[in-house]
Amino acid sequence: MVKTNSRRNQIDEILESLWKMKEEGEHSKEALLKYPQVKEEEGRLEEMEKENLIALDGKDVSLTPKGEAIAREIVRRHRLAERLFYELFELADKSIETTACSFEHILDASVTESVCTFLGHPRTCPHGKRIPPGECCRRFETEVRPLTLPLTRLKSQEVGQVVFIASQSRGRLERLAGLGIVPGAMVKVRQTDPSPVVRVGEAELALDQEVAKRIFVRRGHLPPRGQRPFRRGLGLRQRLRRGFRQR
Repeated sequence: MVKTNSRRNQIDEILESLWKMKEEGEHSKEALLKYPQVKEEEGRLEEMEKENLIALDGKDVSLTPKGEAIAREIVRRHRLAERLFYELFELADKSIETTACSFEHILDASVTESVCTFLGHPRTCPHGKRIPPGECCRRFETEVRPLTLPLTRLKSQEVGQVVFIASQSRGRLERLAGLGIVPGAMVKVRQTDPSPVVRVGEAELALDQEVAKRIFVRRGHLPPRGQRPFRRGLGLRQRLRRGFRQR
């Protein structure tokens, strides 16, 4: 079992490297072997060709459709893991890369979708590289996003449920999370001018217009009297821990 996992991880690393090369417009075997993890496993290339994962053509090497589909998921898991550790745990670049390399081999499809949804379906990793979208992203774009609107478009006394926050600023996301403004939280607009004031839980908060424009909500309604009307949102870290405990 250990050998199988090790072999699978080695193949995954080569497929991931080929995906990165494709993004850069590179396809030579020489360029592939510049990746240390690939150079150490050069003997795997012919084996991978027999499994129809890659195509070797003289000095060139490329992904087959089968290999590209696998590589796409590996890169997706890796870059989502990077975004997760960057946004929530403030890890340094070196730690992010090392930890993401480990996670890309162990995240299954359902956990990957949960992480992506939790992060608001990010489009790039912390280094600006594109995160290949998943099925959850497509569902979000077609089913959820058209039903959302910026918080600033709610009128006084209207209620909305936070769907996502369009911000790549970790500090801003953490500040909003500390105030209870996280995906799933219910907010009620108390006033719109001169700046938005909303109620979240038992607190009333004044928000900057530019910040409010980046908070996207779906119009909602107050639950019936006797039920919990509002609940202060959990912070990002608490929400993540709770999600993993439930799994």
